[in-house]
Amino acid sequence: MSEELLAHYRQMQLIRRVEEEAARAYLAGKIGGFLHLYIGQEAVAVGSESAIRKTDWMIQTYRDHGHALVRGTSARAIMAELFGKDTGVSRGLGGSMHMFDAEHRFLGGHGIVGGHIALGSGAAFRCKYLKTEEVVLCFFGDGATPIGGFHEGLTLAAIWKLPIVFVCENNHYSMGTPMERTNPTSDVTLKGAGYGMATDRFEGHDVEVVVERMKAAVARARRGEGPTLVEILTYRFRGHSMSDPGKYRTADEVEEMKRTRDPVKIARERLLARGVAEEALATIDAAIEAEVADAVAFAESAPPATAEQMRQTVLAPSVAYPPRFDGAHAPFTVDAAPQADAQQGGR
Repeated sequence: MSEELLAHYRQMQLIRRVEEEAARAYLAGKIGGFLHLYIGQEAVAVGSESAIRKTDWMIQTYRDHGHALVRGTSARAIMAELFGKDTGVSRGLGGSMHMFDAEHRFLGGHGIVGGHIALGSGAAFRCKYLKTEEVVLCFFGDGATPIGGFHEGLTLAAIWKLPIVFVCENNHYSMGTPMERTNPTSDVTLKGAGYGMATDRFEGHDVEVVVERMKAAVARARRGEGPTLVEILTYRFRGHSMSDPGKYRTADEVEEMKRTRDPVKIARERLLARGVAEEALATIDAAIEAEVADAVAFAESAPPATAEQMRQTVLAPSVAYPPRFDGAHAPFTVDAAPQADAQQGGR
């Protein structure tokens, strides 16, 4: 049991240090765009990953660095993506919010609040249609539960009994708005009753609790018994994004949550109580420091994202169009990246 918790501790500590170094790089101007950190919520991603198989699927919102890490994306690939480098997991074109790793069955990173939930149901439909026995975990925040995509995704999943677990990471604030101002109920799982699906609700600061509860929901999906709406109560220690001054909550509130609800601290203290030596934890911490330092150095020295790669993946290639059905026009070709545009930096 301690060996499993040690592995969980290592993963949570890795997420924590990657996020902290990402924040440092952002303030130094090395990361552009938005940056949404996962600090304080690590037990949810780590515990959920432990409940599924590597052949299963995961889809997430824009707060996606931690989920990519637990799926198997390297710290190097994640940091390089944040730095906008060609060696990033999305070739430097996705940045913080749009990481995607098909090899590790991580379906993103999505910037539209609630928009990816129906995509998660679509992935689960594929799993059921092909009879693969695979399961999809779809994560979103409490702020996504009033969104149309939430209701559409849950409706289809319930009708077709899709193998998906919907995971609401309720960190109590939708961007900077307290949940009581965005939802008529503080219990998100009550919404599951409208879809006739199983539900579960628990605090997600203890990684071992997350593993146990998520395993039950995943097993239900894998048995063909349909989806589950799981609400995991968590708390982010940093603002909604790096541009968030966090004036909507007090410093005392944040410090109290750090003192009593820090998942990394809870795991560390439990390991020590179970007889794991402080030196063993120090060895893990040192290895993580080296891994993160290596990831930052790799990102800094890597080549930047390229316009050529962008044109290959964002724009359609040259396409030859047939004439109109009445033959009034001859075939013509549209070049998605004409040389003149390339020289002028595009339109």
